[in-house]
Amino acid sequence: MQHTLGKGGNAPLDGPAATVTITAATPIDVSALLLTAARKVRGDHDLVFFNHPEQDGVSVAGATVTADLGRVPADVHTVAVVASVDADRPGARFDASSTPRAAVACGPGTVTFEPPPLVDGETVAVLLELYRRGAGWKVRAVGQGWASGLAGLAADYGVTVDDPGPPAPAPAPVAPPPVAPPAAAPLAPPAPPLGKITLKKAGKAAISLDKRDTTATITATLEWDGGSKRRRSKGADLDLYALYVPAHLVAPAKLAKGRKESDGVVYYRALGSLVSQPFVQLDGDAKIPGRETIRITRPDQQGYVLLCAYSAVENGAGSFKSYGARAVVTDGRGSTVTVPLFNDNPGSYWVAIALVDFTVPGGFEIRHVERYSEGGEARPMLYTDGTFEMDEGPVEFKDDDF
Repeated sequence: MQHTLGKGGNAPLDGPAATVTITAATPIDVSALLLTAARKVRGDHDLVFFNHPEQDGVSVAGATVTADLGRVPADVHTVAVVASVDADRPGARFDASSTPRAAVACGPGTVTFEPPPLVDGETVAVLLELYRRGAGWKVRAVGQGWASGLAGLAADYGVTVDDPGPPAPAPAPVAPPPVAPPAAAPLAPPAPPLGKITLKKAGKAAISLDKRDTTATITATLEWDGGSKRRRSKGADLDLYALYVPAHLVAPAKLAKGRKESDGVVYYRALGSLVSQPFVQLDGDAKIPGRETIRITRPDQQGYVLLCAYSAVENGAGSFKSYGARAVVTDGRGSTVTVPLFNDNPGSYWVAIALVDFTVPGGFEIRHVERYSEGGEARPMLYTDGTFEMDEGPVEFKDDDF
C-alpha cells in the first residue's frame, strides 16, 4: 500500500527495517544523522555518509539510506535523512526542477514525499525523519533546507565538519598595493528603548535597530494562562506559528489577484534555524498553559513575520481571549511590546495576533492585527507584500504525536 505525505505529515512504519531512496534531477550526496531526544548527535560518528557508511544499524549506499530499526540504540530517537548537492559541483544549489524526492519502503507499505520546491539558495535539506513513537517507529515529512551547506546543517545538530574552504587561487603577478577602501560605517547608536508598552486595538510600535547588527536577537512569545480554573486544570494546548517572508522575497503591494503567497512557516513540526535561513527558530511545543517562544536573528534577512496562534483544544472550543492569549515581542535591549486580544471568538481555530515588519527604515514595527478564522482549520496565508488572509493556507490538524 502506498501513502503520500505532505510537508509535516507522518505515517507509521510497519516493518523491521526501512529503506529510504532519494531521487533528484541533479547529482546529489545522501547522508543520515542519528539524533537523541534533544535533537543532537551523540558525537561526530553519528553523521553517516559515503566516508562513514554505517553506524548502529543505519547505513548509506549511494542514494539509499537503510535503517535496521531493531539495531538502532535506545538513546537514538530520530534518524534524519539528508540530501545535499554534489560536493564536486561548486556553486550548485537546489531549485524548483532539482528538489529531491524521497520514498520509504518498510514492510508491505511504501511512503512517498515530494517536498515543496527549494528555491532560496539551499544546498542541503533534511527530507525525512524516522522517529520513535512508543514501542514503534514512524516517518515524518520534513523538507527543510539550508543555504549554509552540509557544514551549516551539521553544526545545527552538533556535528563538527571539516570545511577546507575554496581552493587557493593561483599566484598573481606582483602589483602595487591597492588603496585601502574607506572603513565601513560604524553601527548606528540605538535609540532609547521603549520600556514596557501594551498596544491598543489596531495600534503599532516602532523599535529602533541597526539591521546590520548580526548580534541582534528579537524574541516573540505566545503567552497564555488557560483562563478559568476549570480550563486551567484541563489545560489549553495553543501553538505558536510564525509565518515569514524573507527580505529577498519582499514584493511591493499589489492587487489581491497579483499577490504571491509565502509558504515560509516555523512551528512545532518545523522548528527553523538561527544560523541559516530563515533565521527564525521555535523553542519547542508546550501542551499546557504557559508559553511558546520564537527567536529571530539577522534582521537584515527578514521581511515580515506574522505571529499566529492555533488552538488544539477540541473543535476550537473557547476563545483565545478567554485563555489569556497574547503576543509579547522584545528586542533584548529594554523594549517589550505586548499585543493583547480584544475580541471573544469561540469556535475559531486560528487567530493572527501581530505582524512584525522589518521593511520599515531604522528598525522594525510591531502591529496589532487581530483577525480570526471562520470555522475551518486552514491556517492563515501570508503574502510577500506583507498582507495576509485567514482560512487560505494549508489545513492543520494536530494529532497525538505532538
